[in-house]
Amino acid sequence: MLTETAYAKVNLALHVRRRREDGYHDLESLFAFVDRGDELSATPRADGGLSLTIDGPFGHGLDSGDDNLVLRAAQSLTSVCPQRNRGTYAQGPSASLGNSGRLEILDSGQHGANLHLTKNLPVASGIGGGSADAAAALRLLNQLWGSNLTDRELCAIGETLGSDIPACVISQSLRVEGRGDALEPLDLPGLSDTPILLVNLGIPLGTAPVFKGWDQVDRGPLDSSSLEAVISSGRNDLEAPARVLVPDIADVLERLRATPGVTLSRMSGSGATCCALFDSAEHCAAAEQLLAAERPSWWVMSGMLR
Repeated sequence: MLTETAYAKVNLALHVRRRREDGYHDLESLFAFVDRGDELSATPRADGGLSLTIDGPFGHGLDSGDDNLVLRAAQSLTSVCPQRNRGTYAQGPSASLGNSGRLEILDSGQHGANLHLTKNLPVASGIGGGSADAAAALRLLNQLWGSNLTDRELCAIGETLGSDIPACVISQSLRVEGRGDALEPLDLPGLSDTPILLVNLGIPLGTAPVFKGWDQVDRGPLDSSSLEAVISSGRNDLEAPARVLVPDIADVLERLRATPGVTLSRMSGSGATCCALFDSAEHCAAAEQLLAAERPSWWVMSGMLR
């Protein structure tokens, strides 16, 4: 059995610039990834089939059928993996990128796996849960099946499934532009190993209604030249429409900003999870204990940025 973490994604800033003709929005964002998240495991199947079981604090009611992103990612990967030969997984490169930068399908493949997802992250919470799970499936099965696809090739597969999945494949700090498909690795001093606390009210919040409520005002570009710039001039343009739908988001942010040691507090993505960076692991741990005691209905999780 092999295991892989589906790292929680946070938007330390999210600037919405304009609505595109294709219906998506041009974004500028700083993605960062926490060293904790959902957990995915897999064992090989000789018959080439795929199955998924789900448990964990947020696993109840999730569909484990073919529409689940984990299985969709697995199925997409089988289409570019070499066929198994007499029960042994083939080794070596199995796919290539054409001039368009997209993955070219080489064969139908016969790989199989029994997958198990432990869902530790809230659903529809703005921290990339489904996308992170799909990305973890691509990384995990690439290793299990000995496919030797590069990150770029895995990202090309992920792009066909969802705009955030390529970033989650990489799971390192990134500046993200376009509709989420233009990725630039960022190594901002002071960001890696920063303590972070995630807080969620337990209220699912869909992305589409939040974007629909955006006021269409372009408030300017994201300065990601330093962590200080992100803290001082960055913003989340989706926070206002999210607060209209879930007013208690304001309570979470107010409570986080009043916590000792906080250096940044913002809503992540389209919400409703909020995140806070801290100046020390001690302050972060104290905040987690305090909020868990004061607001037992809130979900809280601490970690470190990768």
